[in-house]
Amino acid sequence: MAPGGCAPHHWLCKGTMLAGGVLVGFSVLSLLTYGYLSWDTLGSSLEETETSRAKLGEEPEATAATSQPHIVFILADDQGFRDVGYHGSEIRTPTLDRLAAEGVKLENYYVQPMCTPSRSQFITGKYQIHTGLQHSVIRPTQPNCLPLDNVTLPQKLKEAPGKYFEHYRSINNINRRRYAAMLACLDEAINNVTLALKRYGYYDNSILIYSSDNGGQPTAGGSNWPLRGSKGSYWEGGIRAVGFVHSPLLKNKGSVCKELVHITDWFPTLITLAEGQIDEDIQLDGYDIWETISEGRRSPRVDILHNIDPIYTKAKNGSWAAGFGIWNTAIQSAIRVNHWKLLTGNPGYSDWVPPQSFSNVGPNRWHNERVSWMAGKTVWLFNITADPYERVDLSGKYPDMVKQLLRRLSQFNKTAVPVRYPAKDPRSNPKLNGGVWGPWFKEDEKKKKPGKIKGENKQKKNKKKTSQKKGQSLHCRLHLAGG
Repeated sequence: MAPGGCAPHHWLCKGTMLAGGVLVGFSVLSLLTYGYLSWDTLGSSLEETETSRAKLGEEPEATAATSQPHIVFILADDQGFRDVGYHGSEIRTPTLDRLAAEGVKLENYYVQPMCTPSRSQFITGKYQIHTGLQHSVIRPTQPNCLPLDNVTLPQKLKEAPGKYFEHYRSINNINRRRYAAMLACLDEAINNVTLALKRYGYYDNSILIYSSDNGGQPTAGGSNWPLRGSKGSYWEGGIRAVGFVHSPLLKNKGSVCKELVHITDWFPTLITLAEGQIDEDIQLDGYDIWETISEGRRSPRVDILHNIDPIYTKAKNGSWAAGFGIWNTAIQSAIRVNHWKLLTGNPGYSDWVPPQSFSNVGPNRWHNERVSWMAGKTVWLFNITADPYERVDLSGKYPDMVKQLLRRLSQFNKTAVPVRYPAKDPRSNPKLNGGVWGPWFKEDEKKKKPGKIKGENKQKKNKKKTSQKKGQSLHCRLHLAGG
């Protein structure tokens, strides 16, 4: 996937197209991203071509049938729950409103409160506690990335638009083989784009998925009203996302899905739709939810681990005692099981912020509902179905439910991998890299082999033998950060 116009530290672009077929996945994205063509130009060319064909008495060719759908996934940055027309926003989004109305609105859909974990979960299908990215975001100055042993969604989809590589296995030179595969892909992609633009034939077999990566940031103009909290918090305002699926392939068009859906679910869902293979040894946290979305069936998902961050322990009053000896409530964590949601530690900014409650000239507030921090409180329980705005804390009324969810947190925590959050590296300074942000981390491996010194060559003992591999820039460094 080409990063296109993303900022240097963004690995996963704000709007991303993935494809079961080559059409959307390669050519359209590349052509539009790099500005070789515009929709106006393409539209004009199409009209002229169709007019010419009509004059010649030719009929438009039928689009080649394929069971693999073209997948378009749009990931919007920092869009708040209320920042879409069909959620009552004053912001006009007629296209999103129409596509959502004709598709399936995901009204119980969750992401993460920050971009790095959301994007990592999207492309791996795993909770961040299973990739080491459970704390904060990847900073440009950190020698950090998604662990390279994680297979990603683009890789799996590539194994599915991979026939091109397989066709050239007879070429022994791996670089030449890749080049041949890419050229074959390019040739077919251009042909597919040309045919598609002439016939408008790709829509009937397409799936468009829209998702925000985390809640809105009120200080930057975002709104999650009437949900509590904002970007960076584990209140609903930070994690309940704008999401919908639009596709002629949906069986229940124009419907609303209130089943639990999480961003990790796209990994297995899209791979299955693309007729790819999911290895049995991959421990995914996501579920295939296509039948839930398309047919209105019950979701296979009954819980969501929003996160466990063992580094973020700012709740000074948290303790094992407050967690009934089951859980240290100083740890920032949040979990949803069926209707119930439990939060521990410091969940983050907890106000309810009505639209336009922050001034564009400063941090002045008006009609902003403030929440006084209750000293000593480190556990909250809500029935999200009955109370989606998290206004009634039920932790004192239902201690048994609190204990049950704390045990579930403890079970999840046993499967967590160590946190990946290295210190800043001074080598990341742009001044040391041509004055720009770019790949800067180099891995040097110096291996010295002592070698046996024999009598006949002792005279050479003072000569140094060095074996050094050239540092390789980690161009594959997966910068999922975005704040």
